[in-house]
Amino acid sequence: MNPDNFHSQSVHAAGFHPRADAEPAIFSAVITPHRSLGTGGFRVLMACFAAASFACGMAFLLRGAWPVFGFCGLEVLVVYLAFRANFRAGRAREEVTVTPSELTLRKISHRGGVREWTLNPLWVRLDRKVHQEFGIERLFLVSQGRRLSIASALGPDEKASFARALSQALGEAKRGPTRTVLE
Repeated sequence: MNPDNFHSQSVHAAGFHPRADAEPAIFSAVITPHRSLGTGGFRVLMACFAAASFACGMAFLLRGAWPVFGFCGLEVLVVYLAFRANFRAGRAREEVTVTPSELTLRKISHRGGVREWTLNPLWVRLDRKVHQEFGIERLFLVSQGRRLSIASALGPDEKASFARALSQALGEAKRGPTRTVLE
């Protein structure tokens, strides 16, 4: 995800389609956790790990330490299950949309549970928790005394870029719609 192009990200996720009469989006972004290992890489990694574990287990088996062979197989299973859990967690996402009259935040868990908030952009403020050395640690949408954590899957630099783009969109929403006069 290119952090400077948040405005061009699509929010058309499964089960979420804007109404035909909806206002045009000033800003929209889909934030997903970063996963550096794809499906192909996972298969290669697991094949190499299983082969190495099998070779190690066979060496112990040939020396008479047969229980170790079973533990080598068990460790392959544990690593496989850990990666599968990590991939499932990677299905979580946040969808942020700003129109002139509303800001919508949808958080979709890795299990598919959806929580949605609709806020008036005139009353929303973006709050940052900044660490002097590392940059932005946390971002919050603040409105009417409520704080909603946002963009937790992004790194500090990506959060800074996201915060700039979202602040710009909120500023545009607060200025109101611009009209072009045709003569």
